Amino acid sequence: MGFRYNGNAFDRHFLPRLTTQEIKTMPKEDVLIVLPVGAIEQHGPHMPVYTDTLLGEALLAEAFKYLPEDAPIWLLPSINYGKSTEHAESPGTFTLSAQTLMMVLQDISASVASSGFKKLLLFNTHGGNADLLGMMAREIRIATGLAVYRLDPGSVHYSDSFTDDEEKASGIHAGDVETSLVMAVCPEWVHPELALREMPRFPQSTSFSFRSKSFAWVMKDISLSGIAGDATKASPERGEAMLNKAGPLLAEALLEIATFDMESLKE
Repeated sequence: MGFRYNGNAFDRHFLPRLTTQEIKTMPKEDVLIVLPVGAIEQHGPHMPVYTDTLLGEALLAEAFKYLPEDAPIWLLPSINYGKSTEHAESPGTFTLSAQTLMMVLQDISASVASSGFKKLLLFNTHGGNADLLGMMAREIRIATGLAVYRLDPGSVHYSDSFTDDEEKASGIHAGDVETSLVMAVCPEWVHPELALREMPRFPQSTSFSFRSKSFAWVMKDISLSGIAGDATKASPERGEAMLNKAGPLLAEALLEIATFDMESLKE
């Protein structure tokens, strides 16, 4: 985990390294504050429960390598715990309730606003957080006046060229992509000899499908092992290649968000 507290993300863009006086006097009008939101939850028999938060930190560390040194983008520490109630029956899952995570987000965003900042990005690396963060982004906007954005790293499609169609359709948890990434970032935390392949049989109808969120599920509904995907295909080399591809794509997304003006939406 050599990336942690090293590199551009932490040497130049980690907000808590500043003093209160430095934060008070810094220009804030165009600053984007990045708040990573992860999770601590089961990731099958072969992967650490810290996977989602770990990968959020690693992906951001990679992205910040490609930002200009003077980019007005500052990183907050991760919220390590997410809403992982779909995995709550598995040992090692440490979840917040939806209500608690909502309150944590409200309180941190209020502090961002009271410190004088205008823009907040929720950087999410856990699928179980996605709907709640989408809803909370608007609530935070209403309550604080902040311009609030959300970015899930998968939205830049950094892993698409490394996975087959089956993995794209069903590999949503602890499969090829996540296992390869953790192998690259923290190989001593992975037990590849325990990796499994388990592909949920999701409905393929256009009007009733997993991707369109047509039904509620918890992990035991779709998997016996806690895996949805093929972890046996994973390799550290492909994980490193995915990180290398993700870095500039995420940096571009961060810069685009940082320069976006909400007023531009109106005629």
